[in-house]
Amino acid sequence: MRAGIIPVVVAGMRVALGLEYDGRPWCGWQSQSNGCGVQDQLELALMEVAGHPVRTHVAGRTDAGVHAMAQVAHFDTEVTRATNAWVRGVNAFLPSSIRVRWAMPVSEEFHARFTARGRHYQYLLLNGPVAPAIMDGKAGWYHRPLDVGTMAAAANHLLGEHDFSAFRAAECQAKSPVKQLHQAEVRRVGEHILFEFFGNAFLHHQVRNMVGALVYIGRGSHPPSWMKGLLAAKDRTLAPPTFSPGGLYLTGVDYDPKWALPECLRSCVAKGAS
Repeated sequence: MRAGIIPVVVAGMRVALGLEYDGRPWCGWQSQSNGCGVQDQLELALMEVAGHPVRTHVAGRTDAGVHAMAQVAHFDTEVTRATNAWVRGVNAFLPSSIRVRWAMPVSEEFHARFTARGRHYQYLLLNGPVAPAIMDGKAGWYHRPLDVGTMAAAANHLLGEHDFSAFRAAECQAKSPVKQLHQAEVRRVGEHILFEFFGNAFLHHQVRNMVGALVYIGRGSHPPSWMKGLLAAKDRTLAPPTFSPGGLYLTGVDYDPKWALPECLRSCVAKGAS
């Protein structure tokens, strides 16, 4: 704990955090025995400010190499601190690829994962003959021309409530493969293609697997209706390989307005690519 910060013991204070991180240096959100998870780094930094071990809970467990522009987490603490201490103070102990954007006290009924109403993801894909250099690990890449209109038509088949087993990783631990997708859009932003998804929850690798299927359709391997057949088959082995993680961003988490959380960022990936 830093010198000059004196713990004040209180009963069960819960704090929500808004997080941003570059996923490239890390093996994903979840804590690992070798400390390579974003969660490991955040909890170490929080412990420095809180003066006691801290356990965090997050809205969405991102994979290795996946980025977050508006992740939400919460933790319980035995001490009270100025809000600035949970932001600037914690950031002082974090590596430069991870940042706390905001912090605020919440009631014990709030849970970053279980009270979330939905998650927003974007996938940024460079569509050109040469792989990116500056955006390496920050955007996916596909070298052959892709038909954005065809991909957008195929994405419409993903909307609504479906069994998404065709896009579910074998190691997925979700209790049910049935999820509700409210948004599935594909559009061109300069030389990039932006995929936007919003749903109540997502299966492990679901977004990257959906992007892979859309790319196959965009290159002309299948018609848009093929997406509907994949959903109906519920068979992961019939779908294309999982697309690379580097272009995937968690861009927002929705909560009931009663929690009065700061608004999550949206469409940031598109602005950065234009």
